[in-house]
Amino acid sequence: MSEVEFDLLLDAVRTAVAPGSEEAFLAQSLPRIQPPPRAANDNQAPWPLIPFPEGWYAAS
Repeated sequence: MSEVEFDLLLDAVRTAVAPGSEEAFLAQSLPRIQPPPRAANDNQAPWPLIPFPEGWYAAS
């Protein structure tokens, strides 16, 4: 890579990394904070306890 190509590369990097204008930064709106979506089965009530049928057992 020649010195001229290296200087062109440095100029391109400086341009890409250079901070933008404050007006452009301030013009951007802040993201809106939204609550997470509710689950499809969220009915806000506790589910009833359904016992195992007679003779069935749970083990882990």
